Amino acid sequence: MSTEIISIETKLKALYDLQIIDTKIAEIRTLRGELPMEVRDLEDELAGLETRLRKYESEQNEAEEDVSQRKAFIKDSTARRQKYEQQINNIKNNREYDSLNKEIELLGLEIQITEKKVADLMAFIVLKKEEIAVIQETLSTRTTDLNAKRAELDTIVAETQREEKALMELSAVAEEKIEERLLVAYKRLRDNSRNHLAVVAITRDACGGCFNKIPPQRQLDIRQRKKIIVCEHCGRIQVDHDLAVEADGTLQVAEA
Repeated sequence: MSTEIISIETKLKALYDLQIIDTKIAEIRTLRGELPMEVRDLEDELAGLETRLRKYESEQNEAEEDVSQRKAFIKDSTARRQKYEQQINNIKNNREYDSLNKEIELLGLEIQITEKKVADLMAFIVLKKEEIAVIQETLSTRTTDLNAKRAELDTIVAETQREEKALMELSAVAEEKIEERLLVAYKRLRDNSRNHLAVVAITRDACGGCFNKIPPQRQLDIRQRKKIIVCEHCGRIQVDHDLAVEADGTLQVAEA
């Protein structure tokens, strides 16, 4: 840090410049912080949808395989029953007749039960196909959203990295004009403030941080820029409105 004697007014301008810079850096980081979260949320949602899709497709495939096996069973059982029905006409004794007749009845019952199960499985398959179609449509929509968010994030990251780097350079210049104890106090005030404002301008005769009224004499002292004055209520460093306008304008020129 420079050992050059720096006026209070210059320090106040540097402090206010630094406040503006830090606020803009915080806004950039907040913006970058929200977009990656949105991208991660979409990625998580897509992963969940893909897992559900694979599950439904597996259930559909298993059901179709089950239907195929049961239809084969029905075909085989029907052929056996027809064979038994032909044989029963040639049976000579009651014992064989009753035994074969029971076999025919049992096969008929098994065929009916299997046909009912096949019908249930076919309904299940139709339902799964509908659910799969809905998931596929949702996946398509969410994938489009994700690609758009990723493109937006890439653009913002590229843009904000350049802007943040420029702001960090301006921050270093501003800090050079602020003595160590003031810089430490400034950072402590920012950390302890809900809105992270350590330096505020007078707004409508009130503190720009806590909005408590400032007595006229104290306002005059602030406008004279002869010493560092803090709010009696919130402890924030106070500057007059004109200095704030000057500092903001200087920063905008520097950024341009």
